[in-house]
Amino acid sequence: VDAAFYVLDPERDRDRLRIPIGKPVPGARLYVLDPHLAVQPSGVAGELYIAGAGVARGYLNRPALTEERFLKDPFYPGERMYKTGDVARWLPDGNIEFLGRLDDQVKIRGYRIEPGEIEAALRSIEGVREAAVTVRTDSGEPELCAYVEGLERNEVRAQLERLLPGYMVPAYMIEMEQWPVTPSGKLDRNALPA
Repeated sequence: VDAAFYVLDPERDRDRLRIPIGKPVPGARLYVLDPHLAVQPSGVAGELYIAGAGVARGYLNRPALTEERFLKDPFYPGERMYKTGDVARWLPDGNIEFLGRLDDQVKIRGYRIEPGEIEAALRSIEGVREAAVTVRTDSGEPELCAYVEGLERNEVRAQLERLLPGYMVPAYMIEMEQWPVTPSGKLDRNALPA
C-alpha cells in the first residue's frame, strides 16, 4: 500500500542524510502518535499510523494480529487506522521522517529509548557525516554507545547534550573512519567496535 510520497530534488536533497517518507497520498492520512494515541507535535518522535481509503480490513485468517494492528481511528469515527510499528516524526516542511522501528526500542535505567531518534539527532549536527547508536553491555549494565563520523566526539557530545535529554545522551562515543558492512552493503552493527 502506498500511503506517502516524496518528490526528490537533486539540489535540495544532495546533502540530506535521510530522505523523508514524505506527505500522505490523496485519500490517506498519516498520524504520528504517542502511546496514548495523542498527536505528537512537529519534531517529536512517535509511532506512525496510516488511515484512509487504502487501509485494509485486516490480516487474512489472523484475527489476533488484526485486532492488535488495526485500531479505531480516534479522529474519524467509524474508520480504522493501521499501527505500523515505525517510529517517525513530522518535519517543519510537512514531510514525515522515518527514525526506526518500535521493536528496536531499548530500555535503559527505566527509560524507553529509540536509538533511531538519537541517530537522527546526531545526523542533524553540522559536520556529522554518519552516525549509529547501539546498546553495549561491556561494563555489565546496558549503556548507549554512539558511533560518529565527521566530528571529534567531545564536540559531538556537547552539541548532543543541547538537543536531547540527559538519559538519551550515549555514555560512550566512538569516532569512526570506516564502517563495517555486511555483504549486502548495510551497516554491520555486530561488527562495530567495543
